[in-house]
Amino acid sequence: MEGGIALAEASAGTLRQVGAPPRVTAGEGGLLHSPRDPRRLRERALVRAAQRGDAAALEALFRLHWPAVYRAAWFIVRDDQAAEDIAQEAFLAAVAALDRFDRRRPLAPWLRTIVARRAIDAVRARSLRREVGAEALATAAHEDPPDPGDLTAALAVLPDPQRVVVVLRHVLGLTPGEIAALLELPRGTVNSRLRRGLDALESWAREAR
Repeated sequence: MEGGIALAEASAGTLRQVGAPPRVTAGEGGLLHSPRDPRRLRERALVRAAQRGDAAALEALFRLHWPAVYRAAWFIVRDDQAAEDIAQEAFLAAVAALDRFDRRRPLAPWLRTIVARRAIDAVRARSLRREVGAEALATAAHEDPPDPGDLTAALAVLPDPQRVVVVLRHVLGLTPGEIAALLELPRGTVNSRLRRGLDALESWAREAR
């Protein structure tokens, strides 16, 4: 097998076999930190094998990172099918570029950046569609308030600009500077949206107590 194209073809087969995306919780998804962590060492070996065209290694990487990638996409777009599509597209894009990936680096941050870019593009496209119709007003009028015990629901009903920066900062772990670069916004705007979003979540937390 040669390079990214062959790997992408193998990955497409893997994606079709996995089925419905799992529901995940904080802390899942194979986020590996220490270079000596056995899981990190195993990930390096899997990346090395996948770069050589090993379909089994590719499937193992997919299963290891799918929960976190899907979760990241879902928190940004708030739609099951869109999140699944975005996560799959992100994996295919990553696989196509895997032969250029430095396997000394952890794979998760690289994947998170790819999925975040695609999810943000989807949110922007959705916002543009809403600007030419009444969908935004209809959605806002019928959206139920979040359950006081459900942080995921509280985060999901934040306005898109606030939710995206909160997710990028506190779910995906990007710095404010990285978020500003990713969204092509001034850092002050990012900090302002982050503060408003966190204030809203803090208000929700007080009501939940």
